This record gives sequence, C-alpha cells and structure tokens, in this order.
Amino acid sequence: MLTGLSAFPLTPMDEQGIHEHEFIQLVARLADAKVDSIGVLGSTGSYAYLSEEERARVVRLSVESAAGVPVIVGIGALRTRDVLANAERAQLAGASGVLLAPVSYQTLTDEEVFSLYETVCRSLSVPLCVYDNPGTTHFNFSDELHGRIAELPQVRSIKIPPVQNDLAAAKARVAGLRALIPSDVTIGISGDAAAATGLLAGCDAWYSVIGGLYPDIALALTRAAQAGDTEQAMACSQALEPLWALYRDYGGSLRVAATIAELTGKVSQPCLPQPLNTLQGDDRHKVAAVVEALGLS
Repeated sequence: MLTGLSAFPLTPMDEQGIHEHEFIQLVARLADAKVDSIGVLGSTGSYAYLSEEERARVVRLSVESAAGVPVIVGIGALRTRDVLANAERAQLAGASGVLLAPVSYQTLTDEEVFSLYETVCRSLSVPLCVYDNPGTTHFNFSDELHGRIAELPQVRSIKIPPVQNDLAAAKARVAGLRALIPSDVTIGISGDAAAATGLLAGCDAWYSVIGGLYPDIALALTRAAQAGDTEQAMACSQALEPLWALYRDYGGSLRVAATIAELTGKVSQPCLPQPLNTLQGDDRHKVAAVVEALGLS
C-alpha cells in the first residue's frame, strides 16, 4: 500500500463547510484512475484548519468513495490526545493507514517526537507513515531519529522532503536512510518536482499533490520510474517544469493546486479555508497560462 503513487486531493471548502460533492468527485476520480493509495487530510487537504467533526466526515466520505483503493489519513494535531482521537476515528471509519507529522507550536525535541510516535503506535492497528515536513513543522528529523522511530510497531513508511535534483546525490541520500531503517519500511518522496529523481534514486512511493488532480499524469511518471525507465520518467517530469516553476514562485504547491482546481472547474471558488486564498489577479492569469500550455483540464 505504501508504495507507488499516493495521490493527495484537496479538501474543497468555504467558511460554511466542506464542499462534500466536489470532494467526493475528486476522490472518485483517483479511484477510477487506480492510484495505489489516496492520501486525505495531508497538507494539501488542509487538515490543520478543520474541526474534529469535519475531519471525521472527510475520512468517512473518502473511504466510501475510494472504491476499495486504500485511504491514508492525516492525523496530526498539536496535542497527543487529539492525535490519538484522530487515529481512532480514522481506524473506525475504515482507513487503511495513517500519516503523522510532529505538529507543534513550540519546537519539539527529538525525545518528544519519539514519544509522540511511540504513544500513537501503541494505539494503532493500521500502518503509520512518518511525515517529515520541516517546512511546515519546523522540526528537522535526523536519519538516526528516523531509524529509531522506524523500529516502532506499525511504522511502515517515511515521507521524506524533496531530494536534490541530482540522481547520484539523491541515491546517496536514500541509501543513507535505507541503511538505518527496517527493510519493510518504505521511503516515499514528497515535493512533486523531485518525484522522478526520488523514485529513480530508490524511493518506493511518491506522495503527490499533482496526483490528487491529475492522477493519469502522475501515474505515467510513477510507472516509468518503477520500470527503471530513467529517460521516460525524467521526460514526464520535465514536461511539467512550468508547473514546478509555479510551485517555486508561490511558496509551495497548495495555492497553485487549489487555483488550478478552481480554474478547471473541479472545485468552486473559494475552496481554501480562510485566511488562505487561491492566487488572484496577475498571479492567477500566470497559472491559467500554464494550465492552457500544458493542456490541463
């Protein structure tokens, strides 16, 4: 399950609530494309902005709409008690796995992070993916800490930050982590622009933002890399360079993906929780030009 393409859809919403029909359509599209798993309530799913009830509703809708495709659910929260409650609700709703980042207002220590994962693993009956996202959590995992956490029961994957866009360096990075973790724990790449390099360097999975909107495009890249077709995988990524440039220009993928979803009619406007906004004005025109140039619909 924690291999191949894990596609992360948006959670479209306004201040009145989740746009459930739109969300169901996004998930159903991923199921129809036969992605390897569907990741909900990650950063792309705006989990940190949702109430407990909204999060529980998203999980239920996901599992009901996934047509048997495994659903991985983000359970991160500021307090361990809330993480445990999120994990319990996800499991009861039929989630196949959970995703956990060490979210905190205060910077956490290594021992606090280890304790978080240790406590959560004791309550789980499904696999856990460690979400290493220093840009959001401001916590930097060492490979040694990853190694300790990966020994815990239920830990089955590590979602790492983007690797260098150099295949030799990326292989060294992945090999260094691989040497410290059990063989049954997968390594997944995040950061769409680094996906091809990460997969070719030995990552087992791609935890993908663009896969949540365009699963066929993401699957083509993933399958090429899995087949060892370096030329085709890199060509797939290079063709999307205008999109990766937007990510760089606008500080990440969420606003870009949400803007594309609005422009192409996949969701209504607004689709992000306030105070977040999709791109407007000249920035929106720039995204629209890339959508047209790449033939995205």
